[in-house]
Amino acid sequence: MKKQILHNAILDDNELWAEVKAGDEKAFSILFKRYYGYLIQYGNSFSPFSEKIQDCVQDVFTDIWVYRNSLSDTVVVKAYLLSSVRKRIVRLQQRDKIFSKTTSVDAVAFLLDFSVEHQLISDESTAGKVARLNKLLNVLPARQKEALYLRYHHGLNVDQVAEILNVNYQSANNLLHRALVNIRKDWKVDLALFLVFLTNWM
Repeated sequence: MKKQILHNAILDDNELWAEVKAGDEKAFSILFKRYYGYLIQYGNSFSPFSEKIQDCVQDVFTDIWVYRNSLSDTVVVKAYLLSSVRKRIVRLQQRDKIFSKTTSVDAVAFLLDFSVEHQLISDESTAGKVARLNKLLNVLPARQKEALYLRYHHGLNVDQVAEILNVNYQSANNLLHRALVNIRKDWKVDLALFLVFLTNWM
């Protein structure tokens, strides 16, 4: 029964992680397929060098398989993978100097431009409001943008955002708060549409 469930790829992340640690190649394949696209998208937020980003993501999965016996039993899989990719990009930056001259995890620039989902644009008036919101999101400082992206696009909690950004809980919470304050300061449209945007974003 367990093998059948695994074959159908419906294990939750914790079960899947346990199977990977136990050496199940099918579980590893499912984990890879489940998160590869997310990690590539996240990695591409730091650089236009897509081939280098693919290498970083593949290296993260390779390390998981090679060192599976020493991995923690209790991890939040999505947060762990995002954090691992971010750290791998920093190491690549330090080695090849192809991103920027900065060398710390904190200083990696988050470059993703946000774009609302088409289903939110129900009429011309709403489209105009959403375009304005996108513009405000995209001029936020890089760290605030990344914090919002992790919190609302990936649905991570503040502790997990803090871990990925290599800051404490309060600093992550401050980043999120400042980002929302900055948006609300310049975006005078009703709060309901803003909340719909964030909900859809997740």
